[in-house]
Amino acid sequence: MINFNYETDFILENETDYKDWITLSIHSEKKKLGELTYVFCDDEYLHKINVEYLNHDTLTDIISFDYTEGDVISGDIFISVERVKDNASDYNTSFNEELKRVIIHGVMHYCGYKDKSKNDELVMRKKENEKIAMFHVKH
Repeated sequence: MINFNYETDFILENETDYKDWITLSIHSEKKKLGELTYVFCDDEYLHKINVEYLNHDTLTDIISFDYTEGDVISGDIFISVERVKDNASDYNTSFNEELKRVIIHGVMHYCGYKDKSKNDELVMRKKENEKIAMFHVKH
């Protein structure tokens, strides 16, 4: 099950398309969907979580709490819509493209991909691009 919650004035268009895509992405990694909850929020909301739970006094685009057990992908993913907008501008891409990247980034972490080293980061980008390309693929 995938849930979308909104703590800001942003609302995802076509939630069903996103749910189908996320599910397809998980299945393409030979994993099963458990329960994913996305919370779309602003910088202030995400900053509070970053300070309170992770002891990081910085702004970020995504914070994820991984509840995956075995091959069943579950977790809570918090996304700052403000950061995504800024990053889209910084990376010279569209807001929708950057949003998809961030949405699937958390899921790829749950599937076991890391991004701490340069090599891991390259693999993560490749996986994100692969999944973004699947967005409108019907199963």
